[in-house]
Amino acid sequence: MTSPFRIGTGYDVHAFGPGEHVVIGGVTIPHTSGLVAHSDGDVLIHALCDALLGALALGDIGRHFPPGEARWAGVDSRELLRAVVAMLHARGWRVGNVDAVVICERPKLLPHVDTMRQRLATDMAVDPDGVGIKATTSEKLGFTGRSEGIAAQAVALVVRREGQG
Repeated sequence: MTSPFRIGTGYDVHAFGPGEHVVIGGVTIPHTSGLVAHSDGDVLIHALCDALLGALALGDIGRHFPPGEARWAGVDSRELLRAVVAMLHARGWRVGNVDAVVICERPKLLPHVDTMRQRLATDMAVDPDGVGIKATTSEKLGFTGRSEGIAAQAVALVVRREGQG
């Protein structure tokens, strides 16, 4: 019998580039730069998608939403997250909980974390207490410390849905 639980992990990074805001966790945050990306560059959601896909051995976000395809250009990453959750549901699984950390020197994320948790909980069909989000710096070390970009790591627990398998 297959385990009723699965765990996945995800990671994403984007460089800063031209722009006046970043999108993280589905929240638009004013900033002195934007993020270089084919989509909206939401590193937190991209890491969550990879964690959820990884839990079911479904590959990574690029496999399902190739960055070379024009239809994904500028896409709202919340759409991608909802699509990934639909894939889980179609296979008899649901999101149990997720935990993530965003690594950047700036912008400061703390004022936006509650809104991120609410939006992501809605998109993943879980209670907000099932969405952990932390923000940290890298103490001015590496590319995030030099404010060249933003990184995010995520872990997800998926649970077999009632009456499945």
